[in-house]
Amino acid sequence: EHARAISSSFVPAMMKRAEAALALAEDSLSMSDVPELVLQLSGGGDKQKEQAAAALAKLSRNADNRVAIAKAGGIAPLVALARDGTDGQQVHAAWALANLAINADNQVAIARAGGIAPLVALARGGTEKQKEAAAAALVNLARNADNQVA
Repeated sequence: EHARAISSSFVPAMMKRAEAALALAEDSLSMSDVPELVLQLSGGGDKQKEQAAAALAKLSRNADNRVAIAKAGGIAPLVALARDGTDGQQVHAAWALANLAINADNQVAIARAGGIAPLVALARGGTEKQKEAAAAALVNLARNADNQVA
């Protein structure tokens, strides 16, 4: 009962902080926002998930942030959104994965998380924005020789 009370107050507080982080301008997003944004990929509503994926796509343009997002466990929920998310979630998740895949370690992690198949599906049958983002991700993933046979 005590644990339930703690989690019922802790999770909403985390979500509020993540929402506040998303409300900030792009320039003010930082590596310290990554854990909360990753949490929101799995725990938020549809709009929150889309906003978190968009914020992570922006943050993942930076090399240090690519490492931080992967270390925070962001790859698996981004792959899940690319596979099963709304149209907007899929676009932002694919862009985040495209940026993350610039990093060689992340290329392997994305493939291991099952990220290639949903990106191929988006590249083949998605909206124009989904196709563009998925193609960028696949190009970056193909730089890893092990992924070329996947």
